[in-house]
Amino acid sequence: MTDQTWNPDRYARNARFVAELGMPVVDLLNPLPGERILDLGCGDGALTAKLVALGCRVVGVDSSPEQIEAARARGLDAHVVDARNLRFEAEFEAVFSNAALHWIPQADAVIGGVGRALKPGGRFVGEMGGQGNIVQIKAALAQALARRNVDADRVFPWYFPSPAEYRTRLEAGGFEVNSISLFPRPTPLPGDMIAWLETFAGGIMAALPPHDRLAFLSEVQETLRPTLSDEQGNWTADYVRLRFAARKSVD
Repeated sequence: MTDQTWNPDRYARNARFVAELGMPVVDLLNPLPGERILDLGCGDGALTAKLVALGCRVVGVDSSPEQIEAARARGLDAHVVDARNLRFEAEFEAVFSNAALHWIPQADAVIGGVGRALKPGGRFVGEMGGQGNIVQIKAALAQALARRNVDADRVFPWYFPSPAEYRTRLEAGGFEVNSISLFPRPTPLPGDMIAWLETFAGGIMAALPPHDRLAFLSEVQETLRPTLSDEQGNWTADYVRLRFAARKSVD
Protein backbone atom coordinates (compact mmCIF):
# COMPACT_ATOMS: atom_id res chain seq x y z
CA MET A 1 0.00 0.00 0.00
CA THR A 2 1.02 3.67 -0.09
CA ASP A 3 1.23 6.57 2.34
CA GLN A 4 -1.89 8.03 0.72
CA THR A 5 -4.46 9.04 3.32
CA TRP A 6 -8.06 10.11 2.79
CA ASN A 7 -10.01 12.97 4.29
CA PRO A 8 -13.72 12.21 3.79
CA ASP A 9 -14.77 15.87 3.78
CA ARG A 10 -12.12 16.80 1.22
CA TYR A 11 -13.00 13.72 -0.80
CA ALA A 12 -16.66 14.71 -0.85
CA ARG A 13 -15.75 18.20 -2.09
CA ASN A 14 -13.16 17.27 -4.69
CA ALA A 15 -13.90 13.69 -5.75
CA ARG A 16 -17.64 13.15 -5.78
CA PHE A 17 -17.33 12.57 -9.54
CA VAL A 18 -15.67 9.21 -8.73
CA ALA A 19 -18.96 7.74 -7.53
CA GLU A 20 -21.11 9.64 -10.01
CA LEU A 21 -19.10 8.33 -12.96
CA GLY A 22 -19.05 4.84 -11.48
CA MET A 23 -22.69 4.09 -12.23
CA PRO A 24 -21.90 2.40 -15.60
CA VAL A 25 -19.83 -0.10 -13.61
CA VAL A 26 -22.87 -0.80 -11.43
CA ASP A 27 -24.86 -1.36 -14.63
CA LEU A 28 -22.18 -3.77 -15.89
CA LEU A 29 -22.39 -5.66 -12.59
CA ASN A 30 -26.17 -6.02 -13.09
CA PRO A 31 -26.78 -6.63 -9.37
CA LEU A 32 -29.80 -8.66 -8.39
CA PRO A 33 -31.87 -8.19 -5.24
CA GLY A 34 -30.71 -10.50 -2.48
CA GLU A 35 -27.23 -11.04 -3.89
CA ARG A 36 -24.35 -10.86 -1.44
CA ILE A 37 -21.77 -8.46 -2.86
CA LEU A 38 -18.33 -7.32 -1.68
CA ASP A 39 -17.54 -3.68 -2.51
CA LEU A 40 -13.74 -3.68 -2.69
CA GLY A 41 -12.32 -0.22 -1.96
CA CYS A 42 -15.70 1.20 -1.01
CA GLY A 43 -14.39 4.61 0.09
CA ASP A 44 -17.09 6.60 1.84
CA GLY A 45 -19.76 4.20 0.63
CA ALA A 46 -21.50 6.31 -2.02
CA LEU A 47 -21.78 3.41 -4.49
CA THR A 48 -22.15 0.83 -1.72
CA ALA A 49 -25.34 2.63 -0.75
CA LYS A 50 -26.55 2.43 -4.36
CA LEU A 51 -26.10 -1.35 -4.31
CA VAL A 52 -27.94 -1.61 -1.00
CA ALA A 53 -30.78 0.48 -2.43
CA LEU A 54 -31.06 -2.07 -5.25
CA GLY A 55 -31.76 -4.76 -2.67
CA CYS A 56 -28.30 -6.31 -2.43
CA ARG A 57 -26.64 -7.46 0.78
CA VAL A 58 -23.35 -5.58 0.61
CA VAL A 59 -20.16 -5.64 2.63
CA GLY A 60 -17.86 -2.68 2.01
CA VAL A 61 -14.12 -2.86 2.67
CA ASP A 62 -11.43 -0.20 2.42
CA SER A 63 -7.96 0.37 3.86
CA SER A 64 -8.84 3.88 5.08
CA PRO A 65 -10.29 4.03 8.62
CA GLU A 66 -11.55 7.55 7.92
CA GLN A 67 -13.46 6.48 4.82
CA ILE A 68 -14.89 3.43 6.60
CA GLU A 69 -16.11 5.69 9.40
CA ALA A 70 -17.87 7.81 6.77
CA ALA A 71 -19.38 4.69 5.18
CA ARG A 72 -20.63 3.46 8.54
CA ALA A 73 -22.20 6.87 9.12
CA ARG A 74 -24.41 6.03 6.12
CA GLY A 75 -25.54 2.91 7.98
CA LEU A 76 -23.47 0.55 5.83
CA ASP A 77 -21.80 -2.72 6.76
CA ALA A 78 -18.21 -1.51 6.22
CA HIS A 79 -14.85 -2.67 7.53
CA VAL A 80 -11.18 -1.67 7.45
CA VAL A 81 -9.54 -4.40 5.37
CA ASP A 82 -6.30 -4.66 3.37
CA ALA A 83 -7.32 -5.69 -0.16
CA ARG A 84 -4.07 -7.65 -0.48
CA ASN A 85 -5.13 -9.90 2.39
CA LEU A 86 -8.83 -10.69 1.96
CA ARG A 87 -9.98 -13.41 4.36
CA PHE A 88 -13.39 -14.21 2.89
CA GLU A 89 -14.06 -17.75 1.68
CA ALA A 90 -16.71 -18.40 -1.01
CA GLU A 91 -19.12 -15.88 0.53
CA PHE A 92 -20.17 -13.64 -2.35
CA GLU A 93 -22.06 -13.83 -5.63
CA ALA A 94 -20.07 -10.81 -6.87
CA VAL A 95 -17.14 -8.55 -6.07
CA PHE A 96 -17.45 -4.95 -7.24
CA SER A 97 -14.69 -2.33 -7.35
CA ASN A 98 -14.64 1.24 -8.63
CA ALA A 99 -11.54 3.50 -8.75
CA ALA A 100 -9.65 1.52 -6.12
CA LEU A 101 -7.55 -1.20 -7.75
CA HIS A 102 -5.06 1.24 -9.29
CA TRP A 103 -3.95 2.12 -5.75
CA ILE A 104 -2.70 -1.44 -5.18
CA PRO A 105 0.31 -2.49 -7.28
CA GLN A 106 0.14 -6.02 -5.81
CA ALA A 107 -2.59 -6.97 -8.29
CA ASP A 108 -2.07 -10.73 -8.12
CA ALA A 109 -2.62 -10.77 -4.35
CA VAL A 110 -5.85 -8.82 -4.79
CA ILE A 111 -7.12 -11.06 -7.59
CA GLY A 112 -6.29 -14.15 -5.56
CA GLY A 113 -8.25 -12.86 -2.59
CA VAL A 114 -11.19 -11.95 -4.79
CA GLY A 115 -11.18 -15.45 -6.23
CA ARG A 116 -11.31 -16.96 -2.76
CA ALA A 117 -14.09 -14.60 -1.69
CA LEU A 118 -16.35 -15.55 -4.59
CA LYS A 119 -18.59 -18.55 -4.89
CA PRO A 120 -17.93 -20.72 -7.98
CA GLY A 121 -19.20 -18.83 -11.02
CA GLY A 122 -19.18 -15.54 -9.09
CA ARG A 123 -18.62 -12.24 -10.87
CA PHE A 124 -15.72 -9.79 -10.54
CA VAL A 125 -16.61 -6.42 -12.07
CA GLY A 126 -14.58 -3.26 -11.78
CA GLU A 127 -13.14 -0.08 -13.18
CA MET A 128 -9.73 1.42 -12.45
CA GLY A 129 -7.16 3.73 -13.96
CA GLY A 130 -5.61 2.05 -16.98
CA GLN A 131 -2.57 2.46 -19.21
CA GLY A 132 -2.12 6.16 -20.02
CA ASN A 133 -4.20 7.41 -17.09
CA ILE A 134 -3.27 10.93 -15.91
CA VAL A 135 -0.18 10.81 -18.14
CA GLN A 136 0.10 14.61 -18.25
CA ILE A 137 -0.39 14.96 -14.50
CA LYS A 138 2.23 12.29 -13.84
CA ALA A 139 4.70 14.02 -16.15
CA ALA A 140 4.25 17.38 -14.40
CA LEU A 141 4.62 15.73 -11.00
CA ALA A 142 7.75 13.88 -12.11
CA GLN A 143 9.34 17.10 -13.38
CA ALA A 144 8.63 18.96 -10.16
CA LEU A 145 9.92 16.03 -8.09
CA ALA A 146 13.09 15.76 -10.17
CA ARG A 147 13.84 19.42 -9.47
CA ARG A 148 13.78 18.44 -5.80
CA ASN A 149 15.94 15.33 -6.32
CA VAL A 150 13.04 12.97 -5.61
CA ASP A 151 12.64 9.88 -7.83
CA ALA A 152 9.05 9.79 -9.08
CA ASP A 153 9.09 6.02 -9.52
CA ARG A 154 9.84 5.65 -5.82
CA VAL A 155 6.89 7.75 -4.63
CA PHE A 156 4.21 7.30 -7.32
CA PRO A 157 1.53 5.08 -5.73
CA TRP A 158 -0.41 4.07 -8.85
CA TYR A 159 -0.75 0.93 -10.94
CA PHE A 160 -2.25 1.55 -14.40
CA PRO A 161 -2.24 -1.71 -16.41
CA SER A 162 -3.04 -2.36 -20.04
CA PRO A 163 -6.03 -4.56 -20.90
CA ALA A 164 -3.69 -7.33 -22.06
CA GLU A 165 -1.75 -7.29 -18.78
CA TYR A 166 -4.81 -7.27 -16.57
CA ARG A 167 -6.53 -9.97 -18.63
CA THR A 168 -3.46 -12.18 -18.18
CA ARG A 169 -3.50 -11.59 -14.43
CA LEU A 170 -7.22 -12.35 -14.18
CA GLU A 171 -6.92 -15.54 -16.20
CA ALA A 172 -3.93 -16.67 -14.13
CA GLY A 173 -6.10 -16.09 -11.04
CA GLY A 174 -8.78 -18.48 -12.25
CA PHE A 175 -11.14 -16.04 -13.99
CA GLU A 176 -12.81 -16.14 -17.38
CA VAL A 177 -12.78 -12.59 -18.78
CA ASN A 178 -16.10 -11.65 -20.35
CA SER A 179 -15.07 -8.12 -21.31
CA ILE A 180 -12.17 -5.74 -20.76
CA SER A 181 -11.64 -2.36 -22.38
CA LEU A 182 -9.54 0.78 -22.14
CA PHE A 183 -11.07 4.16 -22.92
CA PRO A 184 -10.23 7.84 -22.42
CA ARG A 185 -12.53 9.69 -20.05
CA PRO A 186 -11.45 13.33 -19.67
CA THR A 187 -13.03 14.29 -16.38
CA PRO A 188 -14.10 17.83 -15.43
CA LEU A 189 -13.00 18.69 -11.92
CA PRO A 190 -15.07 20.60 -9.36
CA GLY A 191 -12.04 22.65 -8.29
CA ASP A 192 -8.57 23.47 -9.54
CA MET A 193 -5.62 21.13 -10.02
CA ILE A 194 -4.25 21.92 -6.57
CA ALA A 195 -7.48 20.60 -5.03
CA TRP A 196 -7.14 17.40 -7.09
CA LEU A 197 -3.52 16.97 -6.02
CA GLU A 198 -4.33 17.58 -2.36
CA THR A 199 -6.96 14.84 -2.59
CA PHE A 200 -5.16 12.23 -4.67
CA ALA A 201 -1.42 12.91 -4.29
CA GLY A 202 -1.04 13.23 -0.54
CA GLY A 203 1.32 10.28 -0.42
CA ILE A 204 3.60 11.96 -2.94
CA MET A 205 3.69 15.21 -1.01
CA ALA A 206 4.66 13.28 2.11
CA ALA A 207 8.07 12.83 0.47
CA LEU A 208 8.59 16.61 0.55
CA PRO A 209 9.36 18.91 3.48
CA PRO A 210 6.17 20.62 4.69
CA HIS A 211 7.49 24.11 3.93
CA ASP A 212 7.87 23.22 0.21
CA ARG A 213 4.53 21.54 -0.43
CA LEU A 214 2.49 24.59 -1.41
CA ALA A 215 5.18 25.74 -3.84
CA PHE A 216 5.30 22.21 -5.26
CA LEU A 217 1.53 22.13 -5.81
CA SER A 218 1.53 25.56 -7.44
CA GLU A 219 4.41 24.57 -9.71
CA VAL A 220 2.62 21.44 -10.92
CA GLN A 221 -0.61 23.35 -11.48
CA GLU A 222 1.10 26.02 -13.56
CA THR A 223 2.83 23.37 -15.66
CA LEU A 224 -0.55 21.80 -16.43
CA ARG A 225 -2.54 25.00 -16.92
CA PRO A 226 -1.94 25.30 -20.71
CA THR A 227 -3.25 21.80 -21.44
CA LEU A 228 -5.76 20.90 -18.70
CA SER A 229 -7.42 24.25 -17.92
CA ASP A 230 -9.60 26.31 -20.25
CA GLU A 231 -9.74 30.09 -20.52
CA GLN A 232 -12.45 30.24 -17.86
CA GLY A 233 -10.28 28.35 -15.38
CA ASN A 234 -12.18 25.06 -15.59
CA TRP A 235 -9.91 22.07 -15.03
CA THR A 236 -10.07 18.60 -16.59
CA ALA A 237 -8.10 15.52 -15.51
CA ASP A 238 -6.73 13.35 -18.31
CA TYR A 239 -8.28 10.09 -17.13
CA VAL A 240 -8.08 6.79 -19.01
CA ARG A 241 -10.13 3.97 -17.52
CA LEU A 242 -9.86 0.19 -17.61
CA ARG A 243 -13.22 -1.55 -17.19
CA PHE A 244 -13.71 -5.30 -16.95
CA ALA A 245 -16.15 -8.07 -16.16
CA ALA A 246 -14.91 -11.56 -15.28
CA ARG A 247 -16.34 -14.74 -13.83
CA LYS A 248 -14.70 -17.20 -11.45
CA SER A 249 -14.22 -20.54 -13.12
CA VAL A 250 -16.59 -23.21 -11.85
CA ASP A 251 -14.06 -26.07 -11.98
